[in-house]
Amino acid sequence: MSATVNLGMPAVRPQHASPSSTLRGTRGFPAAAREELTDEVLRGNLRHATTTIQAKRAGVVREVRDWQKLRNAGSALKWQVTDHLPELLEQLEASVTAAGGTVHWARDAEEAGEIVSSLAIERGAREILKVKSMATQEIALNETLEHAGIRAIETDLAELIVQLAGDTPSHILVPAIHRNRAQIREIFLESMPDLDPSITDDPAELAGAARRYLREKFLDSPGSVAVSGANFAVADTGTLVVVESEGNGRMCLTLPRTLISVVGIEKVVPSFQDLEVFLQLLPRSSTGERMNPYTTLFTGVREGDGPQEFHLVLLDNGRSAVLEDPDGRSALHCIRCSACLNVCPVYARAGGHAYGSTYPGPIGAILSPQMTGVQDAEDPSATLPYASSLCGACYDVCPVKIDIPAILVHLRAKDVDRRRGTRGEFHGAWDVSMKGASRLMSSPRAYDIAVRSAGTLAKVMPGKNIGTLPHALPIVPGWTDHRDLPKPGPSFRSWWDQHEKQRAAGSTSGAGAAPATGGDEQQED
Repeated sequence: MSATVNLGMPAVRPQHASPSSTLRGTRGFPAAAREELTDEVLRGNLRHATTTIQAKRAGVVREVRDWQKLRNAGSALKWQVTDHLPELLEQLEASVTAAGGTVHWARDAEEAGEIVSSLAIERGAREILKVKSMATQEIALNETLEHAGIRAIETDLAELIVQLAGDTPSHILVPAIHRNRAQIREIFLESMPDLDPSITDDPAELAGAARRYLREKFLDSPGSVAVSGANFAVADTGTLVVVESEGNGRMCLTLPRTLISVVGIEKVVPSFQDLEVFLQLLPRSSTGERMNPYTTLFTGVREGDGPQEFHLVLLDNGRSAVLEDPDGRSALHCIRCSACLNVCPVYARAGGHAYGSTYPGPIGAILSPQMTGVQDAEDPSATLPYASSLCGACYDVCPVKIDIPAILVHLRAKDVDRRRGTRGEFHGAWDVSMKGASRLMSSPRAYDIAVRSAGTLAKVMPGKNIGTLPHALPIVPGWTDHRDLPKPGPSFRSWWDQHEKQRAAGSTSGAGAAPATGGDEQQED
């Protein structure tokens, strides 16, 4: 398998995502997470939401006897896509064009934003309706359209909440997961005109308020422009697939005259038959449902039915750079189900905003650094591969079997190699300590002496845990400042020596004594 993939453009090295993308945070994960951890409401919201989704997912997955075979099939199909992406994209372009659509190629966020803005301006749109889309979040399309004098209206309920609050999504599937009902009520009261002040935080009432607000927008949509993403794009038919739970997306896909879909190049699947696999994997892994309430498939244009203009914007924005790395390219297999976020202990405590990227959680920790590239140790993206305990829960639930822990280790190794290349020999406190630990653990005798010494030292220290240690020491205060570090017990060698002494002593003291057994056993003997 070639290590260089350039989508048919020889001598052109794949570029990383453009700086205007919302993929790189403004600060590293440790600093951001430390601040988010102080928000008890956030942690409560996340705990409730993620555990609920986990339980629903587990229930519907248990119903499928061949679940692991489905995962294997999904993984194999995704590898087929990454192995043959250039050919599949050309086939997709031909299929969409034959069905009456127009295909645009966007190398980065700027090109994609310019294409969408130009299409909307040419059609005189002052407002556009939007279907929930991670790709449009990634390229900051709403902000780009605003600069062009066009207002984007999010029609997904959670995305609408985030937009009205002037906030950013914190979850791939549930963008407003960090908000509770009381907070949503306050957002609606401040942002929706003519809303009854007596509205409560009952979910049905809040949903009704959002429905009334959006229906007015939908009724004005004939002749207008809508923008969507897509969960899948079928190469052999030119069909795009959008799955959702509310039905607002379907209205955006059918009512406006012009539909523009911004789709990452990795969303292509080879054939229509492949949807059989993914449309079983995705809903169970994402919302914990057997199938999505609304699954919309559309192919090109048809006179008198649905949009009369269809434009497909195929977005690279760093994806071909990910594809270039044989060890990291499987990050592009992600079908955006968010199952890895819901089981991740780090995400459950820090929340999505701590990652600073459109893509939070374990998948974001491997996808964002590869798409943006890492400039140096101060780059916020450099911290993301370390935002994990490597517990492996993300791999266990991934419907297409992306080995996220292995890619995290791979990216950490690349970070170490990069620092070694720019700084020569390591000379920081962390580097010196790790080098010393390496030498210590390479010598059984030295390691045993160190552990024995630690056990002796622990005996004179009060309490069960080691308290905060002075910051003059390298590395260790980073643990004791934030964790309860148990005092070391005896080493295995010490325990074994003591055990053998006790055994020998017991053997000696019992010589010549009658066995402590019952009468029947002695008779048998």
